[in-house]
Amino acid sequence: MEDSPAGPGGPDRRSRRDRRGRGQRGPAALGHPSMGRPPRPRSPGERFDRLVLDVVTDIDARWSDRLGLVEYVVEDIPQLPDDWDAESVPLSSLVRGSGTTPSRLVVFRRPLEHRAADRTDLEAMVLTVVVEQVAELLGISPSEVDPRYPDDVD
Repeated sequence: MEDSPAGPGGPDRRSRRDRRGRGQRGPAALGHPSMGRPPRPRSPGERFDRLVLDVVTDIDARWSDRLGLVEYVVEDIPQLPDDWDAESVPLSSLVRGSGTTPSRLVVFRRPLEHRAADRTDLEAMVLTVVVEQVAELLGISPSEVDPRYPDDVD
């Protein structure tokens, strides 16, 4: 009788565990691009970056012909001047570009995470902030930029 290459546990078992009962290691376990899937974010910052990237990629694909050059950046917190007297901390910043200098849209991670109740709320807030800044850049209403923009915010 010929032994199965996967062993007594069957082929499915071997793909998840090695002979010592440990889980997968290396690029396949971490989600390496060469394995056909993007790497899984490991830290809260990386998860937030992935969330912003997903929102920005979708919006930029739709509006790239009108947006021109735009840099999308995630910063942990805004750098506020010592004489800052506003009651709230900004969630994002938009600096319009000129000539060959691209516009720069900065999303601030910590203020958004602080205001969000859960992951769904954070996703909605990131979408809202990015859509509002892109709408400002294009000079149109946020609901035109993305149909997912909440009507009651407009």
